[in-house]
Amino acid sequence: MQIGGIVLENPVILAPMAGVTDLPFRLLAKEMGCGLVYSEMVSDKGLLYENSTTLKMLQIDVRERPVNLQIFGSEPDSMAEAAKIVERAGADIIDINMGCPTPKIIKNGEGAALMRQPDLASRIMRKVVSAVNVPVTVKIRKGWDDSSVNAVEIAQLAEQAGIAAVAVHGRTRAQFYAGNADWEIIKQVKEAVNIPVIGNGDVRDPEDAARLLQETGCDGIMIGRGAQGNPWIFRRVLHYLRTGDVLPPPGPEERLAMIIRHMDMLAAHKGEYIAVREMRCHASWYIKGLPGAAEMRAKLNQAESRDAFINIFKGFKTGNEDE
Repeated sequence: MQIGGIVLENPVILAPMAGVTDLPFRLLAKEMGCGLVYSEMVSDKGLLYENSTTLKMLQIDVRERPVNLQIFGSEPDSMAEAAKIVERAGADIIDINMGCPTPKIIKNGEGAALMRQPDLASRIMRKVVSAVNVPVTVKIRKGWDDSSVNAVEIAQLAEQAGIAAVAVHGRTRAQFYAGNADWEIIKQVKEAVNIPVIGNGDVRDPEDAARLLQETGCDGIMIGRGAQGNPWIFRRVLHYLRTGDVLPPPGPEERLAMIIRHMDMLAAHKGEYIAVREMRCHASWYIKGLPGAAEMRAKLNQAESRDAFINIFKGFKTGNEDE
């Protein structure tokens, strides 16, 4: 798969997720074979105002390349200027967020709200593409709601604007993450444009990934929530696509070892205080289904230090699963 001049080793892609796809998690996904990683969404205004927290989100490690840094906003000029900053930070690709459904983003006319304004969306895409020399992609949804399904229209505008690839989440903004993703809309977009189309939604295991490719004809597979606490999904999907064999999921010991490693990577990147608090959520995903998971989650939420956090897993015993 190729996006502009960037050739990917494989078409299995990590979706951008706020609070999840920071540098440490992107590195873990890359180690598992992920062909392209996306950053968390970065505010155009935060970049223009040189907010220190926002600028830190642009940090890239050579080991994760190629990396796609995602920006969001609702003004063509500020998005173009933000894209220049992201390019200077070393992004291989820049993505425009037109899919985020959260109220605090929507109320500012950003994220999925742009799908209600195709003309504005087109101007933003054209401005960003003309402002930088790296490929620009866009991530969209099926539409705003079932009465305004316009993913095909937005994808066609994207192609006309010079966008190098489009990722389609098969849910409307009204759905948020509920219900089932509509893969038919991904197929329709693929048939309507000549640029690469990345399918997103409901890929939770290797078999789902293969079905997405087969049923939609899409060029790439984007995995979001299926990767939460589960970076191994990239290795398992790639193995299945290449061999037809399903690798077993990671065992309890491997999962717990990954929690510790992830914690230490986060602490090195953000400091222990922030790492402990962010790992509460990550660890809850990692231990889902393990015996004693509910009890461990309760203890994790009380941990105040790295050592206290890790000690919770000492003496772990395998047994019946506890969701």
